[in-house]
Order: sequence, then structure tokens, then C-alpha cells
Amino acid sequence: MYGTVMIARPTVSIDQFRAIGERWQQGRTPPPGYVDTQVMAADDGRVVMAVRFASKEAYQALAADPRQAEWYRTELAPALDGEPEWIDGHWQSL
Repeated sequence: MYGTVMIARPTVSIDQFRAIGERWQQGRTPPPGYVDTQVMAADDGRVVMAVRFASKEAYQALAADPRQAEWYRTELAPALDGEPEWIDGHWQSL
């Protein structure tokens, strides 16, 4: 499994942040290889969002999709205080 983790400081409440993600999921077929998304509201006010895919190729296909870039630019980025930290990699089970 492959995916990304985003660490950011939101400018909106955690409920508003989650609503942005829910709108992303509504009315669309999940991208091929999409597994799930989890969001943590950190005690220090940041959010940590993990998005997992079946493969690196599936993740890269979504990342290269212009519709995804538009959604990020118009929906998610305005809810963040500056640029988030992104960490991409392979998920391992313990």
C-alpha cells in the first residue's frame, strides 16, 4: 500500500476541515486504487491527514489529475495556514 501524509495548521475548525474531505468524496466514484483517508486533530491545533492507495501508481495518477489539483487549489488550500508538509511512502503493517 502507498500513500501520503499531510501535516498542516488549518484555518478552519476540524469539523469544517472534515466537511471539505466529505465534499471531495460526495458525488464521485473513488479514484482507482483509493483505499481510505484518516484525519487526526492534533492536540497542538494541527491536522494530520493520511491518504492510502493500493499502489504508488494509483496515488501518482490521482496526484497528476488536473481535477485533483483544482480541488486542492480551490477547496483545501484556502483552509490551511500556509503550505503543508507532505510525506509520501509505502505503508507497512506492524
